[in-house]
Parts: sequence; C-alpha cells; structure tokens
Amino acid sequence: MTSYVLERSLDGMNTSTLRSEIGAIPTISLAGLRSGDAGALERIGAEIGAAARGLGFFSVTDHGIPVELIDATYAQSRTFFALPLAEKNRLSVKNSKRYLGYVRIGEENLDPALNGDIKECYNAGGLLYEAQNQWPDLPGFRDTMRAFEAEALELVVLLQRAIAIDLGIDAHFFDQHFTEPEGLLRILRYPPHPGTFDGSSYGAGAHTDYGNLTLLAQDAVGGLEVRGRDGTWIAVPPQPGTFVCNIGDCLMRWTNDVYVSNAHRVVNRAPYERYSIAYFGDPNAGSLVECLPSVLAPGEAPKYPPIRFADYLRQRYDETYTGAPAT
Repeated sequence: MTSYVLERSLDGMNTSTLRSEIGAIPTISLAGLRSGDAGALERIGAEIGAAARGLGFFSVTDHGIPVELIDATYAQSRTFFALPLAEKNRLSVKNSKRYLGYVRIGEENLDPALNGDIKECYNAGGLLYEAQNQWPDLPGFRDTMRAFEAEALELVVLLQRAIAIDLGIDAHFFDQHFTEPEGLLRILRYPPHPGTFDGSSYGAGAHTDYGNLTLLAQDAVGGLEVRGRDGTWIAVPPQPGTFVCNIGDCLMRWTNDVYVSNAHRVVNRAPYERYSIAYFGDPNAGSLVECLPSVLAPGEAPKYPPIRFADYLRQRYDETYTGAPAT
C-alpha cells in the first residue's frame, strides 16, 4: 500500500528563505523499543537525550504504528474538513469546556503578535473525556480516531521509558503519570497559500507545546519549521514512514531545562492543502510536575515551582488563546 504522505509532489514550493537540514533533526530507529529490550532502551534513550538537549526535536522510524492506520486517519481527516462549514461549526470547541471539537480558520492565534492562524483543526480527547467529545456523523471516523489515539498513547509511554533511563530514573517513572492522561489527538488542515508569503500570518504561529512529548505525522507538503539556536528557522522536511517528535514544556520543567521545549511554527508555502496529525502526550490532570532530583547538579536549585498539570494547562490556555483555545 502506498501511504498518503507519498502522494504529493514538492515541486514549486518556495523554501529558499529557510535552512532545510534533515540532519539537524536526528532520525532515531525505535527497533527493539516495544519488546522492552534493555540494550535498545538504553540506546534509544541516549539518542533521544542528545536530541532533547539540542533542538528538542527528533524523528522516529520503526515506531510500530501501522501505515494503514495512519493512511486511514488522513482519509478521515480529508473527509471531515470537506464537510460544509455550517456542519463543522456545530461541533465548535466553543461548546466544550475541554476545547474538544472543531476550530475554524483564524480562531486560534498561537503568536499574538501576528494575525490568527491559517488552519482549521479538530480535537478529540482521550477515553477520560469520551463523553465530552463532539464526534461528526461520519462512518468510521470515531473508530479510526480512537484507534490512532490508542497507538499514539502507547508509543508516548514507551518513549518515556527510554527517556527515563537517559535521565537516570526508573524506566517506569512516567507510567504513573499516564494512567488517565490529558492527551489530545488533533487533525489539521492548512489551506493552499494564496500568494507571496509576507510573514503576517502563519498556519501555526511560533509556539511551544504544553505537555511531555508530541508525535506529528506530516504529509509531503511539509511546512514545519523549528527555531535554531542562532534564531534562524530550520525547515523539517517530511520523511516517509516517520513521526516528528518534540519535547513539551512539562518535560522541560521536569528536567529543569536539561531538555529543551523549542519554538516551532507552520507555514504552508505550497499551492495546495497541507494535512497533519498530531498527538499531544500530556500527563494526568493531577500529575505534579516538579524537578527530578537526578538532573540537579550539586548545589543547583529547581528553576520552577511544582505545579499540577491541569493548572499549568489552564494557565497556558489563558495566556495563549483568544476565542476558543486548543492545544
């Protein structure tokens, strides 16, 4: 089967103003991760740790999420976003205290210094919030999203076992913080770019993610850009069969800034639509995010006070979003 992410050409895209460095974002094989092989966990943890101390981004192969499920999720996404606007608006996040449902173009503004984001999204919460999800009446949509969310959550938990080893703590430390996670599955559509990019609007303005670890599938159109240490922006070209992963704010707090939650943005410079699928690996609402003793040097103090994840999430929503917030 040919994956959807391979079906679009990159011809005609204007990326001349960007650095395009696949090597800047390391690609890590997760072979052996699901079997719990100790050697694989140590290797993967070390490779993730190096990336997390650098740009805070890495890509993963051999992740075990079936390509058929990824393709089905893309197909359901295209079907959903093709619905009439009035039908999508009936599922608006404004109906939901948990910001679950549909986000129309311009309703989010991840960078308040710019115009509203040029994207539309749909947010689905995990099993903890099943009763609050606003599902469209589309055959197979709910089942597909549920299946993808379950696979993504499992992968996030497994990745954090390798991360725990890198941080010098018990491999299962983070398991307790993902028993009833606040994780969010989000499908996104970015419309074709209308002309010359002038920097006043982005598909997603510069921002960091709030939780522990984000998984992103991006189609061949690309558009993801990561801020380099020198302040320039680095394009993250799509690579078939991979997920882009990045460190979130809470994992940075847990590690006292040893790991980096880095700014990133999206701009669709192409004359056709861009689709992506994001899973935000957020911990339990009641998880206390506090500095891990293992990361502190002698005499070093934690940089952040302990905070419940739910309180941190609400704080970030209040700071970042106007209208209807979403992760």
